[in-house]
Amino acid sequence: MWKEHWPEYAIEAWGLGTFMVSAGIFATLLYGSTSPVPLWIPAPLLRDILMGVAMGLTAIGIIYSPWGKRSGAHLNPAVTLAFFRLGKLTRLDALGYVISQFIGGSLGVALVAAIVGNPFTARHPDGLEYIVTEPGNFGWVGAIAAEAIMSMVMMSMVLTISNKPRWAHLTGVFAGCLVAIFIVVAAPISGMSINPARSFASAVFAQSWQFFWIYYFTPPLAMLMAAELYILLSKKHTTQICGKLCPNGEMPCLCQNPCDACCPHQE
Repeated sequence: MWKEHWPEYAIEAWGLGTFMVSAGIFATLLYGSTSPVPLWIPAPLLRDILMGVAMGLTAIGIIYSPWGKRSGAHLNPAVTLAFFRLGKLTRLDALGYVISQFIGGSLGVALVAAIVGNPFTARHPDGLEYIVTEPGNFGWVGAIAAEAIMSMVMMSMVLTISNKPRWAHLTGVFAGCLVAIFIVVAAPISGMSINPARSFASAVFAQSWQFFWIYYFTPPLAMLMAAELYILLSKKHTTQICGKLCPNGEMPCLCQNPCDACCPHQE
């Protein structure tokens, strides 16, 4: 199975790596100590909005790319674990996805560090410290609350929209819009992660582990809770649920019991 599905694992690594490269580049441009942009746009809120739009569009681009359509563009161990709970992935495929996401995210951060250097890698206030995610205005309690709410909202949206035939093709657009909104609203509270692999990719280079547990445990637990609630409230059998963020019949699907909306050409 590993040999058969390695392209999907590689795509997950590429997807989160690409997302992290985009995050690092845009963060350096909008917030870096050597960037002229903060002088041109002194209002922090406006720069937060621009960052949110940039990352939302990045997510949408990855999700709807041919590669994203093939792997399902989970890009997040918490999403993968929720789909595993729903029976859409085997244990080995879920493990392959999660390992690849951690590797890809870390390689993305390493690439930005190599290209940008000190404005990205230095500790605050001289640099962005590898865009590490840390609690903000309301401490660790606020960070946990923000990460839990965002994770539940994101997974609930994915399951709800992707399983409505009329709206399924817009799942990736909704996901990108939520990413943009979350960055603007929650970045000052939690750093906006909702992704253990994203936070690990920054923490491993910044060697900042004090609050990593928040981002390691909260998003997976919240998304698993969202999956349980979806099963309970929708009364759908797990075989009816789509396992992709971009339901499509264009690409092969490694999901167990692929849904009709996602892979109508498969038996």
